[in-house]
Amino acid sequence: MDTSRQQQPINWFRQLQEFEAKRPAIRKAGIEALIRLVPVALRSTGQSAVIGRFLLGLYNGPDYSFVLTDLRGLDTTLFDDCLAVLQLDYSPEQEVHTYLPDGDAIWAELIRKWA
Repeated sequence: MDTSRQQQPINWFRQLQEFEAKRPAIRKAGIEALIRLVPVALRSTGQSAVIGRFLLGLYNGPDYSFVLTDLRGLDTTLFDDCLAVLQLDYSPEQEVHTYLPDGDAIWAELIRKWA
């Protein structure tokens, strides 16, 4: 059994400070990834379906559940973009769809296509 965690107390305040210091970069990368993902999600391909359902899951997980293993069907660039958006939404400052102009209309279309 690994006892190294037990020997060093967790400094939650320091972890929070580190996360907050990274937040601007996470936000920038996540929004840029979201901008790249949305046009793909609005198409009609297999990868589009995965990305569309992924974005809907972030928007409202209880209503639009998403199976994480579906991400394995994406090419690596799209996969990385999904991870960047997931990091953006880890400690959300706002709802994922509100980062985009006309986000409500875009998500309504995603619901129509992929829900």
